[in-house]
Amino acid sequence: MENQLSFNLPEIDRKKTQQAVEDVLEQYRLFKYLSFEKREVSITVNPEIRYHGPTYQMSDQTASIASHNVDAEKMRKDFCFRVERAVARLPKMERFLIEERYMTNEADYLTDYNIYCFKFQPPISAMTYSKIRWKAFYRLALNLNIAVTKKSHY
Repeated sequence: MENQLSFNLPEIDRKKTQQAVEDVLEQYRLFKYLSFEKREVSITVNPEIRYHGPTYQMSDQTASIASHNVDAEKMRKDFCFRVERAVARLPKMERFLIEERYMTNEADYLTDYNIYCFKFQPPISAMTYSKIRWKAFYRLALNLNIAVTKKSHY
């Protein structure tokens, strides 16, 4: 008697998964290429009368701003590291496509045509490009745990 392990992979919603991966890559570009503006403590006095809430609550503006600056910057770095690590695990062609098309500072101004005609050497067809891109998106979605599955209609 053989013991077989079997499981079914859920069917992935291609459009929604592609959108999720593109959203993550856009957020990556924002975090990577836009500088983080640190919050600063306000030291000006407000002349308006302020009615305080309960007096047992402590508020340390400097500590909360410092905490925000450290936490937000760390979150951005961790996010970028996670995306870069997932992309680095892709096969060479898929990694090249994702890096050239989605991870550069000029990504918003590049088109798929520019990539498959001018970046790939030798150039590849639109159909081949589309297949490579979907495989890359599929792997990234699974690696980053953002794959969108189709709902079963039982």
